Amino acid sequence: MNRADMEAIAPDRHATRHWRNQRVSAIALVPVGLWFLSTLLMLPALDYRTVAAWIAEPLQALLLLLFSWCALWHSALGVQVVVEDYVAGAGLLAATIRILQLIHWAAAIAVAYSIWVMALGHA
Repeated sequence: MNRADMEAIAPDRHATRHWRNQRVSAIALVPVGLWFLSTLLMLPALDYRTVAAWIAEPLQALLLLLFSWCALWHSALGVQVVVEDYVAGAGLLAATIRILQLIHWAAAIAVAYSIWVMALGHA
């Protein structure tokens, strides 16, 4: 088997990394997702003041940010796979993926800002 044949059957490094990152983000979501659900269920109420006071605790704010970013990362990876499978045309595919990446980045920044404001008690 020559080098060209081996390269043809070798997995794409980008695809391998993407697949691995999907699994890593899914595994990371398990503990932080369980933390999020259990903590919310332990709150005495789910009204604005109670949740705002909960977010104002530094550790809770940090874990909430970690959970949100993991969820957004996992979402971005999953949406990219769907787009790659169902959007035809290289130009449209690249543009769609780029727009969706920007949307996920904007959401990550909005989440960080929102948690920051809530943690400082300005909301």
